[in-house]
Amino acid sequence: MNTQRRASNGKVIGLATAGAVGGFLFGFDSSVVNGAVDPIEKQFDLDPTLTGLAVASALIGCAIGAYFAGRIADRYGRIPAMVIGAILFLVSSIGSGLAFSVWDLIGWRLVGGLGIGLASVIAPTYIAEISPARLRGRLASLQQLAIVTGIFAALLSDALFANAAGGAGEPFWLSWEAWRWMFLVCAVPAIVYGGIALTLPESPRYLLLKERDTDARDVLERIGGTHDPDEAIAEIKADIAKDKQNEATATLKGAALGLKPIVWVGIALSVFQQFVGINVIFYYSTTLWKSVGFDESASLTISVFTSVTNIVVTLVAIALVDRIGRRILLLIGSVGMTVSLATMAIAFSQAEIVKDAPVLPDAWGPIALVAANVFVISFGVSWGPVVWVLLGEIFPTKIRARALGVAAAAQWIANFAITVSFPQLAGISLVLTYGLYALFAALSFVFVFTFIPETKGVSLEEAGRLVGGRIKRAPVKVPTE
Repeated sequence: MNTQRRASNGKVIGLATAGAVGGFLFGFDSSVVNGAVDPIEKQFDLDPTLTGLAVASALIGCAIGAYFAGRIADRYGRIPAMVIGAILFLVSSIGSGLAFSVWDLIGWRLVGGLGIGLASVIAPTYIAEISPARLRGRLASLQQLAIVTGIFAALLSDALFANAAGGAGEPFWLSWEAWRWMFLVCAVPAIVYGGIALTLPESPRYLLLKERDTDARDVLERIGGTHDPDEAIAEIKADIAKDKQNEATATLKGAALGLKPIVWVGIALSVFQQFVGINVIFYYSTTLWKSVGFDESASLTISVFTSVTNIVVTLVAIALVDRIGRRILLLIGSVGMTVSLATMAIAFSQAEIVKDAPVLPDAWGPIALVAANVFVISFGVSWGPVVWVLLGEIFPTKIRARALGVAAAAQWIANFAITVSFPQLAGISLVLTYGLYALFAALSFVFVFTFIPETKGVSLEEAGRLVGGRIKRAPVKVPTE
């Protein structure tokens, strides 16, 4: 029996890992711009607004891709959606690397964003739908591990190209600037992702939604181990039938601005995950550390170190999420983020302006650096992976892909707002900027404490009912059905 369970676990882990490769491209493509910000700004003579747009343009595509991902996944399947995402990644990487102006760069980044948006929805949906309850938290966390690994790979790649060329704006292979190769190299993981996707079995839940019972049973027999496929099919079909009894339950529609309360919970989780400012660290860290006294090489090295830290703490989260639970990790993370962001705000309040750039005197530079990494640790062990776990498990089967798409779209819109506003906010006051992020971190604690129950170790269907019950019992006014 134990041998069968281990074999079953191995199959599911293998499939979940393969499905999470989309997260690698997600992290790589969204963060590769970090090392290219300064040379792009200089080569195309950009003002802060256009710089922010060039960095954040992919995020517009992400929101669009995420919004439509659920519809694509529900109509054509999870696997075809992955393949489409891989193709978009490939086209974007080549176009961005060959860009001749900021406007076509923005266009190609938008195309890549469509692929990122698809991957950000399909990977957690697929992983949640093939995972047994006892492993679902850890396997769903693979999405975040893949993302942070992609971020690390992008930042390391940026550093290697910049150092090899003598600067990100200097000529490299074929006399093309190093920053162009930073984008072009993304073609490699895009091709790998597409190839892997073509080897994966379709989600059994999707197959049952399409009344392909025999195909679903075949998949469950391949990955189910000791679990009875017929029992699993009966549970999933019962939940689908329950949804079909009420059209409102089978759609995203509800009383509050056209959306069901459970969808609003997903949107709020997504927005809070971004409004703490985590992607400022990964999109602008090289520029940020240069502004407080580090040269380009040191700044890139610090960014790589920060991304390694992010990978390590994500591994910690994977080990803990099915042991101590989702809720406690989110609460601990909110406290850590609030304290570290407040510390960064205080550190930058001591900055001296030298040649129109902030310089942190005495020990304040190291304090800001340590606080930034404590922030990354706090986020990486909690809100980074756990939000993806919850988004994959709180929605009913009938609306899971579409609801996750809406929540992910909200996440990308929030990411865009933070990313495109950072250059302007930083120009006004870094104290104000990090103070705002600290405020949202504190509010995230209140939200989780009020609305998010513990969902570890229960079925996908029961997880959704737990969250729905918490919404109705919450002691503050919220939308109700």
